[in-house]
Amino acid sequence: MATPTSIDAKESARLLDSQEFCQQAHRVVDFIADYYKHIEEYPVLSPVEPGYLRRQLPETFPTSPESIEKILLDVNNSIIPGLTHWQSPNFFAYFQTNASTAGFLGEMLCGGFNIVCFNWVSSPAATELEAIVMDWMAQMLKLPPAFMFPTNNASHGGGGVLHGSTCEAIVCTLVAARDKVLSKVGFDNITKLVVYGSDQTHSTLEKGARIVGISPQNFRSLPTSTATGYRLQPLAVQAAMADDIAKGLIPFYLCATIGTTGVGAVDPLEDLGLVAKRYGAWLHVDAAYAGSALICPEFRHHLDGVEHASSVSMNLHKWFLTNMDCCCLWIKDTTTFVSALSTNPEYLRNSATECKKVIDYKDWQIALSRRFRSIKLWLVLRAYGVDKLREHIRSDVMLAMVFEKLVMADARFEVAAPRRFAMVCFRLGANGEHDQSMLNRKLLEAVNSTGKLYITHTVAAGVYMLRFAIGATLTEERHVRAAWTVIQEEARLLLTQRPQLL
Repeated sequence: MATPTSIDAKESARLLDSQEFCQQAHRVVDFIADYYKHIEEYPVLSPVEPGYLRRQLPETFPTSPESIEKILLDVNNSIIPGLTHWQSPNFFAYFQTNASTAGFLGEMLCGGFNIVCFNWVSSPAATELEAIVMDWMAQMLKLPPAFMFPTNNASHGGGGVLHGSTCEAIVCTLVAARDKVLSKVGFDNITKLVVYGSDQTHSTLEKGARIVGISPQNFRSLPTSTATGYRLQPLAVQAAMADDIAKGLIPFYLCATIGTTGVGAVDPLEDLGLVAKRYGAWLHVDAAYAGSALICPEFRHHLDGVEHASSVSMNLHKWFLTNMDCCCLWIKDTTTFVSALSTNPEYLRNSATECKKVIDYKDWQIALSRRFRSIKLWLVLRAYGVDKLREHIRSDVMLAMVFEKLVMADARFEVAAPRRFAMVCFRLGANGEHDQSMLNRKLLEAVNSTGKLYITHTVAAGVYMLRFAIGATLTEERHVRAAWTVIQEEARLLLTQRPQLL
């Protein structure tokens, strides 16, 4: 049997040699810059077939080092063809994940330092910077002071944390809300806990409820309608909670959304907050998409009533020029939150933690390990400032208004839901709802197959509609107008062939 050989210091240093790192990093940066230079030339939605990559790459792993030049050649020839280009200016699907120069540089610093900042002592600057930028963001959104860190180093009060996504944030708040109730009524009563949202609430809520042990029968997805703008109705929530209490169940968690994924609906926080307060439920505000827009004074009113909430989250990587991943979560009662998520193993004990004057962010999330996300957000905030960030948001909203007017000017189409923020829901007209749904499914497929743009769909109150979400950093008015031209042409072809298709 071969015995391991030692690696001397000189050989080991080559694994992270400053000069070699600089040379190879420059090649990678040039490669990425060239990718962005030509990004409009790629089909937005990848046209590859399932299993394409296994047919191109070797069946076995490499045994000897390969050059960065060879690796990047394979990235160009094998990986890029299999990418859906989320940063393309012609990407109008889902919600975008923003990129920016400052976001990239922040990611470079985060990856360059490569620290694991799970508690204060593991990297004090990382913890303290995170608390600072979370308070900066709270100030920009004009959140109530209760969501910010106490200035007197008190051991209780509010505060914020950076997660990877709203999915994590919702699971953590569900855990905190669950334990808060069960500590009073007994942990054997978990089968009685009920979660509430609307049929437009992100599926993360239902998934999170299952993860934390809530019975699927105790998940309430309350219907919305066209007449109410697809908003979650407080009276419907109140009736559902009252009915559940009469059955011996316990309402414990209500999720309100600012900017639903399907149609961008905004739930009425003020009235929902009063209902949650009446029944003792935890109110979480999911502003994953539209939260970024709330830094603009003209959109801030959507947060009216947020003082009734127990927690608020938003994804900065969607619309805030902050590269993936970066989600803000604010908690009003951090004592309850931390107690539900904290562990204190011997190997992490230290004097800073025991003096209770520092934050240990390991107790604010699911995992132990965590990235230095705050330095990325810090760079974005400093490089652009609130004025430039507002300009970015307003520009995308104006582009959505341009697209909305284009839709309204074509008698073959209709705007299918009220435009909110930078997303327009629309559909091609036809006789009969089944006929119309089938026609729009065909239109979606035809448009995306061109490779010139990528859009997605939703169904709200039984209505199938197409979503045109604007938010990619590189998108300009010319891209919006060119996309509409493609949509119109594909619609013309479909209507010509309609008898054979439907």
